[in-house]
Amino acid sequence: MVLHPIFIFLIFILLAPLGHASTPSDKNSSPFDFLKKLKGSHKGNNTKEIHKLKAYLEQFGYLKYENETHATDDDFDDNLESAIKTYQKNYRIKSSAPVQRAFQTWKNFTHFTFAQVQTNRNSDLLIAFYRGAHGDYESFDAFRPLAHAFAPTNGSFHYNADIRWSIGAVEDYFDLETVALHEIGHLLGLGHSSDDAAIMYPTIYSGVIKNLHEDDIQGIRALYNR
Repeated sequence: MVLHPIFIFLIFILLAPLGHASTPSDKNSSPFDFLKKLKGSHKGNNTKEIHKLKAYLEQFGYLKYENETHATDDDFDDNLESAIKTYQKNYRIKSSAPVQRAFQTWKNFTHFTFAQVQTNRNSDLLIAFYRGAHGDYESFDAFRPLAHAFAPTNGSFHYNADIRWSIGAVEDYFDLETVALHEIGHLLGLGHSSDDAAIMYPTIYSGVIKNLHEDDIQGIRALYNR
């Protein structure tokens, strides 16, 4: 059987950081040992324990099924293949830290508190990377939009996985934290601003870092009477 290159690479990148994981009963065991059993799997297969990979990718926002049956079966389908490709493209970027900083920035000017949870089934807000059509009314293409988020109480914030992302100002790349600040503003109920210095201005350029502006702060305080 010809091994599917996308899947073999996924196994490598998931297992590599966990090479020293151990338990008292077996120093060589890892919670990701099931991935070794999936070697050689590819789209169209039904392989035992594929559902564990689906659960992992769903937990971190890479995969979403409208039908719960597909989320728990062992079919290697189109959605799973797309999620794997997105994971491979973004796994080297540690996106959680800039997003957490963006939430902290908004927390400083609101009465909200934010905390990361272990599963998206218990979350009020869900942040994920997607490409193309992904189950909401606004599909992504290779160039636009950078991201989108929806007003309360939807709670969804999606990065476009085909955009070139960075942490900090990098020429021809878009800063994750700057975009997160903008999209979290939408999650909290803010619309766009006409002030081009504001984070809620509708256009963000590559290679640029922005922070909250007085216009953003006044807007969120007016919205929540603070």
